Amino acid sequence: MKRTWQFLVPLVLFAILGFFLFKGLNLNPREVPSPLINKPAPAFALPRLDDPTQTVRRDDLLGKVWVLNVWASWCAPCRQEHPLVVAFAQRNQVPVFGLNYKDKRDAAQAWLRGLGDPYAATLVDADGKVGIDYGVYGVPETFVIDAQGVVRYKQIGPLTEEAIRDKIEPLLRQLGVAGRPAAAAAEPSALASRV
Repeated sequence: MKRTWQFLVPLVLFAILGFFLFKGLNLNPREVPSPLINKPAPAFALPRLDDPTQTVRRDDLLGKVWVLNVWASWCAPCRQEHPLVVAFAQRNQVPVFGLNYKDKRDAAQAWLRGLGDPYAATLVDADGKVGIDYGVYGVPETFVIDAQGVVRYKQIGPLTEEAIRDKIEPLLRQLGVAGRPAAAAAEPSALASRV
């Protein structure tokens, strides 16, 4: 009987270890669960890239679904995803806001002039504190935030056509905004308040 236990215990432990290994190999490393999902988006008040005397606050965006795309001019994957961000923003489903992360103002402005500016407004997070609040640990990252200011989705790494088609657009339909033009209130001039 003792000999059976000596054989069975290692076999059971090996089977459990094999199960977890098999399960782990099937996970997508881009789908890191964010603690912000289904929680209020962190508050912010940031200057605009195009006019640093104007500030946009998270609370200015309550009442509409919006997308926050975290990017930087020094980020090679941001350049890779940028045409998709431009195309997505041109569909006018929801306003897309840029969060320029730990970047130099001149470099960011030149980058947008050269590649196109898809953003309703680009917010400057020069010290990265807002990025930290959002759990950003690399750029690019993209968030979908609902009308109540709750984070509903986080894309780690560059957006892909598949992520937009299979994750973001179905979520927007669920939130009742896909296929509708973004609200006029999303215009940059309506969102800025003088500092």
